[in-house]
Amino acid sequence: MNIILFDDQYADNLLPFTYTRPVCEMRVGILTIKEKWERLFSTEDIRVSYLTREYLKEKFTCINSHDSYFINGALFPNFELLSSIKKLGIGKGLISGDKFIAVRSDNFNITNYSSVEFVNYDGEVDFLKYPWEVFAKNEREINNDFELLTKGRKSQLLSPTNQVMGSQNIFLEEGAKVECSIINATTGPVYIGKNTEVMEGCMIRGPFALNDSAVLKMGAKIYGATTIGPGCKVGGEVSNSVFIANSNKAHDGFLGNSVIGEWCNLGADTNTSNLKNNYSNVKAWSFKEGKMIDTGLLFCGLMMGDHSKCGINTMFNTGTVVGVSANIFGAGFPDKFVPSFTWGATADSEKFILEKATSLAKIVMQRRGIHMTSADSNILSEVFLKEANPISE
Repeated sequence: MNIILFDDQYADNLLPFTYTRPVCEMRVGILTIKEKWERLFSTEDIRVSYLTREYLKEKFTCINSHDSYFINGALFPNFELLSSIKKLGIGKGLISGDKFIAVRSDNFNITNYSSVEFVNYDGEVDFLKYPWEVFAKNEREINNDFELLTKGRKSQLLSPTNQVMGSQNIFLEEGAKVECSIINATTGPVYIGKNTEVMEGCMIRGPFALNDSAVLKMGAKIYGATTIGPGCKVGGEVSNSVFIANSNKAHDGFLGNSVIGEWCNLGADTNTSNLKNNYSNVKAWSFKEGKMIDTGLLFCGLMMGDHSKCGINTMFNTGTVVGVSANIFGAGFPDKFVPSFTWGATADSEKFILEKATSLAKIVMQRRGIHMTSADSNILSEVFLKEANPISE
C-alpha cells in the first residue's frame, strides 16, 4: 500500500513548527503522526511519504504510484478510521463535514477534488490544528501510543535500585538504563525508549515518554503528560510539555505546557510562565492571523521553533511563541512573539545573519553525529525569506 500524508490549511496554523516539517512529522504522544499511521498499517506492506509545501519536498519527498491513499497529515489515526480508509475504491474519498480526510486515487490533485466521489464519515475524527494542542492532547496520545507500541511485548527488567509504583504500566526498551529513581505509573504509563538513560535521583510521574537515545539528567522532576523526543537531554522541572527531538534543557528551571522543536537549547535556569496572574485564558501569536489569538487554555507556556536558543536565566511569559533560529538573550522578559532569526529578545532586535545561523545549526547537528544536508540549509534559507516577506506566502 502506498500512503501519502498531505498538508492542508492546518499547516499554516501550526507555524513555526511547520516551517521546517510537514504536519505529520509533529510529535504528539510517543510517536509522530506519520509514525502512528505506519504502526497502524504495520501488518501491511506499505510505504509512507509526504505531500507538502514546495520548499520542503527536497527533504520530505513524495513517492507516488498508480494507486495511492492520500490521507490528511493533521489527522490522528484510529483503527475504525483505518478500516474505512482501506475500504475506499479508486476515485473514492472520505470527508467529515467540511473536513477532508482521505482519498484513494491513481492521479489525485489536492487542489482539485472534482474527480473524487466523497462519502461522509460518521465516526470520530480529530485533527491537530494549533501548536498548543500538542501538549493539550499529549496525555491521550501517550496512552494510545503506549498500547500500540507495547501490546503483546515484554518489557526489559527495571533495576531494583528504583522505587516504583504501577510497575505494570512501565515499559523499557532494549538498552534503557534507569537507576536510583522514583517512578509513579499509577497516574499514566511510562515508556522508556531504546538506549535511553534516566540518571540517578529523577522523579517521574506518568504519563511520560522518553524516546530513543534521550537522557533525563540527575534529579529531574517530571510531571505528566510529558514527552521527551529522540536525542534530547532534559533536566530541571518539566510539566505537560513535548520536546520534538534533539533539543536540550539540561539544567534547572521550569518548563510547563510547552512545545520545543528540534535542535533547540534552553540555557541554565530558563523558566516559563504557564499561568496568568489574573487566571484568564492565555493568548498566543498566530503566524497565519498575524496577531495574538485566544488559545482557550488557562495553562500555556512556550512554543519554540527549530534551531532556536536562549541564554541563561531567560524568563518566558505565558503563551510566548518563538520562531526558527532565534537567538534570545538580554535582561527582562522577551517579547511574547519572537520572530525567526531574531538576535536578541524584542521586536526591534537585530536579525541573526542567515549564514551565521546556518553555520551554528551545522555545528549543533554535528555534535549529535548528524550531517546538515543542502536540503536542511535550503529550508532555513526559505524560512528566512518568508519571515522577511510574510505576505509572499
